[in-house]
Amino acid sequence: MINFRTKLILSLITSITVVLAVLGIWLGQMFKSYYLSTVNDRLERETSLLASAIEDWGGIKAFDPVLLGEWSSQMDTRLSVADAGGNILYDSGGSDKHQTAIHHDIVQRISSTLNEENYKASLLRKMDAQYHWAPIVNESGEQEGYVVVSMRIDALDEIYGQIWLILLASLGLSLILIVLIGTKITGRYVKPIESATAVAIELAKGNYRARTYETPPDEVGMLNTSINILARNLQEMMQAQEVHQNRLTTLIENIESGLLLIDDRGYIVMANRSFKKMYNAGRIIKKRYYEVIMQDDVIKIVEDVFMTEKNVRRQIKMVFDLEEKDIEVSGAPIIGTNDEWKGILVVFHDITEIKHLEQMRKDFVANVSHELKTPITSIKGFSETLLDGALNDPDAAKMFLEIIWKESGRMETLVADLLDLSKIEQKGLALNITRVSLNKLVKEMAATLESRLEAKQIALEVNLPDHLTIQGDEYRLKQVFLNLITNAILYTPKGGRIFIEGNESGGTVNVKVSDTGIGIEKSELPRIFERFYRVDKARSRDSGGTGLGLAIVKHIMEAHQGKITVESKMNEGTSFTVSFHKDLAVDFTKD
Repeated sequence: MINFRTKLILSLITSITVVLAVLGIWLGQMFKSYYLSTVNDRLERETSLLASAIEDWGGIKAFDPVLLGEWSSQMDTRLSVADAGGNILYDSGGSDKHQTAIHHDIVQRISSTLNEENYKASLLRKMDAQYHWAPIVNESGEQEGYVVVSMRIDALDEIYGQIWLILLASLGLSLILIVLIGTKITGRYVKPIESATAVAIELAKGNYRARTYETPPDEVGMLNTSINILARNLQEMMQAQEVHQNRLTTLIENIESGLLLIDDRGYIVMANRSFKKMYNAGRIIKKRYYEVIMQDDVIKIVEDVFMTEKNVRRQIKMVFDLEEKDIEVSGAPIIGTNDEWKGILVVFHDITEIKHLEQMRKDFVANVSHELKTPITSIKGFSETLLDGALNDPDAAKMFLEIIWKESGRMETLVADLLDLSKIEQKGLALNITRVSLNKLVKEMAATLESRLEAKQIALEVNLPDHLTIQGDEYRLKQVFLNLITNAILYTPKGGRIFIEGNESGGTVNVKVSDTGIGIEKSELPRIFERFYRVDKARSRDSGGTGLGLAIVKHIMEAHQGKITVESKMNEGTSFTVSFHKDLAVDFTKD
């Protein structure tokens, strides 16, 4: 696209060129007409004088050729005399045979016609020469011949060349002046306007940092100053808007609840990161809400908000990646000024953890009450029996006292585990970090449980390398393996087997405790580390277990920056794997 500066210069050049061309053509024609008219008048007078002179000499038979030659030389013309039959009697022409032949032909044509006007116009210009002729009349008034005068008009072409040379020189000078004047004009007026236009285009594109040069205080300078002020104001406004937009975007994107904004036509116009993560969705903008949301309950909430234009809040269960979650869905209409309907804001708040904690609290209270109620009832009942007279029977009294002692021990263990777990959860563990040999520690635990293993005829195989050591609290690590081996004994049928093996891989020490027991349902695996949760409640209660062992194990592993995982198949067995860092980089000893 040609810019304004080029258009201006091209317009000036075109105008000057056309004017000079027209002026050259007009001047050329004017000079040509004037020159030809002057030559014709001269030739006409000279021809008449020559014809009169020849007539005075006595006609074509008495003219003086020498004198005619002198006259031809003095007048710079060519003189020819012919009789009435067209025969040339005299010619002062040169040595050019071709031109001479043409000249003679013209003389013969003149002499062969009786109508002078037939050839006058056409004979005026021939072979770059101007012709004129006059009849020679004798004393009796008869036309006895002709005198023809011709003159070369090469000077006319020279005049034409001079005229165009002057015009070309004028055109070149004009172009130089136009360039100088155009540069001055564009530098003074056009360039600031182009700069202002370029800045305006950049502002329209959103580049509010663009600025133009401010010229002296005239109309163009005021324009550039105004544009710069506008650009600075727009830049400040955009910076403020970007700050607010970034804050809002950061807040929306990092909020844990899923947010979904739907316009008045049902298209999704905004969705935050939590919503996309919840639905594992990609590009959902400009899609209908029912194309993204597949749950009928959520669609019903959106439709209710559309219909009633009121807030709607419901708690529903939704499945994401095969995991059921409790979601509180809130839908609110967005009403603009003048009661203009804008759309709907839908908030998805995951309350699964809250529900889970609430259920854990209920289960904890129920389990503690239940666990304490059984031994208290037993102690109270057998105490009343003893008071009612059973003391007089030594065998019965001894049996009742053993039961009371067993139940009180169970209560003591339960309270101790509760206090230990509470201390772990509230204040953390005070670890006494030392270098611990896992092979030695596990064998010590196996020795303490030997009687229980023999009672159920369970074989225990320990396959731990002697060099397998870690940094940790030996007492707490004994609790970990004591609970894991005890659970394996508890849930393994008579005659089963328990395997303990370990390995070291990349600075991580792994110890697996496997059994051939009853196994655990897949649906129960996520809950086995909860307090008081039992896979087989009757068996664990008969063994004196409190249901807190695995919860304590989990906290001890977290304190050691380790982790515990479980794999199980029904009626085939269960494997617990505990993983430790071989060397701890931080001192975990706490007061």
